[in-house]
Amino acid sequence: MGKKLSDTEFTIFDLETTGLEPESGERIIEVAAFRIKGNEKLGVFQSLVSPGQRPVSPGAFAVNRITQEMLAGAPKSSEVLPEFMDFISGSCLAAYNAAFDFAFLASELRLINKTLPQELEVVDILKMAKKTLPGLERYALWFVAGSLSIAGGQEHRALSDVKLTENVFQKLVSLLDKKGIIEFEQFLGLFGISSRLLDNINSSKISRIQQALDLKVSLKIQYFSGNNAAVTEREVIPREIKQERKQDYLVGFCNLRQEERTFRIDNILHLEIGSSY
Repeated sequence: MGKKLSDTEFTIFDLETTGLEPESGERIIEVAAFRIKGNEKLGVFQSLVSPGQRPVSPGAFAVNRITQEMLAGAPKSSEVLPEFMDFISGSCLAAYNAAFDFAFLASELRLINKTLPQELEVVDILKMAKKTLPGLERYALWFVAGSLSIAGGQEHRALSDVKLTENVFQKLVSLLDKKGIIEFEQFLGLFGISSRLLDNINSSKISRIQQALDLKVSLKIQYFSGNNAAVTEREVIPREIKQERKQDYLVGFCNLRQEERTFRIDNILHLEIGSSY
C-alpha cells in the first residue's frame, strides 16, 4: 500500500493578479495559502505583492478590488516568492483551476531567475469537483461550495478564497474516501496536472496493460467513472491501447457490461493481471 491521503501534506493556495495572461506581462499581486494534513491546519501564508510598474487592469480590479494604493509599499516578488516556496516545500500544491495559478507562479518565478521544482506535485480542485460531482449546472467555486452546503461566498481575495477552497477540498476528499479512494497515487492520477508525474503514473499502467496483451490474460481493474463518479470493479479482456487527443485509453471486453468498452487510463485506480483467455 502506498502513502495515504490522510498522511499527505497539501498546500492549498490562491493568487490574485493584475490580469489574466502571464505571457502578456500580467503579474501576481496577492498570494495566500493554507498548509494542511488531513483536517489539521499546519500553517498560513498571506502577502500582497508589488507588481512593479504593471497596473491593475480594470477587469481585475472589478473582481478583487485591490487598488494601486493598497500595493504601494508591498514587498516585491523577489521577497515574497522565495518565502512562499519555502512554505510549500515537501507538500502537494492544490488550487481551484490550478492551471491558471500554476502558470502565474511559474512566470513570476522566471522573473526572479528561479524555477518550479521538477518534483513538484500539483492537484486541480476544479478537476476534483468535475469528476466527483458530475452533472452540476456550473463549476464556479462559489457554486460548487453551495452544492456541498458550505456557507460563505467567494470574495475574490486570496486568503478568503483559500478558506473556501479548503472547505470544498475537504468535502470532496470525504466523498472520495467513501468510494475507497484513499491512496495518494490514485488521487494524483485522477486529479493531478503535473504532466511529468502523470506521464510516469500512466506509463506504469500502460506497461502492465501491454503485458496482459502479450500474455493473453484478462485485467482486473478498479475504475472511476467520469459519468457518475462511481468506483467499480471489473474484469476486462484487453484488445488494444489507443490514444486520442493526447488521452490514453484501454479498449477491451468488459465482463461487467458484457460488451466492448473504452476506459480512460488515468481513471483506472488499480489494475492487476487476471486469468488466461
